[in-house]
Amino acid sequence: MPIDLGLWRVENDDSFKRVSSTKLDSEERLEEFLLQDPNVLGQPLLVIDRQITTPSGNRLDILAIDEAGDLHVVELKRDQSPRDVTAQVIDYASWVRHLDYQDVKKLYEASDEHDNTFEVGFDSAFYPTQDDAPSGPEDVNSQHMLTIVSSELDSSTERIIEYLSEEYEVPINAIRFNYYKEDGREYIARTWLKDPYESEEEEEEDARKPWNRFDFYANFGQNEYRRWEDGRKYGFITGGHGEWYHRTMGKAKEGKRIFVNHPGEGYIGVGIVTQEKTPAPEFMVDVEGEEDEIPITEAPLEGDLSKDSEDPDLREYLIGVDWIETRDIEDAFWEKGLYANQNTVTKLRDQQTLDRLYEVFGVSPQ
Repeated sequence: MPIDLGLWRVENDDSFKRVSSTKLDSEERLEEFLLQDPNVLGQPLLVIDRQITTPSGNRLDILAIDEAGDLHVVELKRDQSPRDVTAQVIDYASWVRHLDYQDVKKLYEASDEHDNTFEVGFDSAFYPTQDDAPSGPEDVNSQHMLTIVSSELDSSTERIIEYLSEEYEVPINAIRFNYYKEDGREYIARTWLKDPYESEEEEEEDARKPWNRFDFYANFGQNEYRRWEDGRKYGFITGGHGEWYHRTMGKAKEGKRIFVNHPGEGYIGVGIVTQEKTPAPEFMVDVEGEEDEIPITEAPLEGDLSKDSEDPDLREYLIGVDWIETRDIEDAFWEKGLYANQNTVTKLRDQQTLDRLYEVFGVSPQ
């Protein structure tokens, strides 16, 4: 069962009044909402196309791709029965699983939603600050996810999805969007049927590759508020501006080693964790000219780590790192076959990657 979601308004006298949730008047509006910001589906996504006619003659509502190149089938329940919507999304999956890079590229570039190439669209969505020629994803469709979206979820749909997911490991989930309207304003809140982050944690813990219990992988993607120069100078990696980006950062514990990758460029540093996941306003640093340590948000920076600092979900979170070696992004180390992952922090299990990083950065296995 999805967790019940309640919304209350705080009155001027500090009393609380619950805001009633109602059914969205049209799920076509929900589809438009998803197209405007597909990231509300739990992670950054690029829409490939909408209303795609599949070989079965039915129309797939939304097909999207994530940073790792995995495909996402998104189907609105509308007024379909639980059996029909589930059968339909699985039928779409039977088609999607055979799509390769050129198929996805063709779908994207034939869509009326886009006026650029697939490579340009992909790199603009996931690597907006990258200056190199657009290259698109390294791999496409190594796996796919199925998501049923509705303004209501009945018990039959829930039972079917949970059965397929738990008994047969079908990569399927459902999202309910609660709709609120008050004083001329509209609000939508998201609730998952199954926690998508929990399932990913289980997959990682059950991974077949052994882990040496010491080495971690981290992403450090630059943007207007997150700069590699700052991380090198003050000793940190950072992630934030959405739960997707900071949710895995708590894995890196003090004393562990972390190899840092710049998405689309390669590995740029290695160091030992000195401070575990900390909200930016609470991360203290030494600054020249200051007698005592000050919050990183008040330090002179190339970026702006103070953005949304009061919002627990959107603010930046930092992990302190004592750098062993760092590189300029232009001198990043990369070669085909090295491990990369879209999560901010993961356990680095790939032995081939570890062996190369040990050699390139001049560190020992442990």
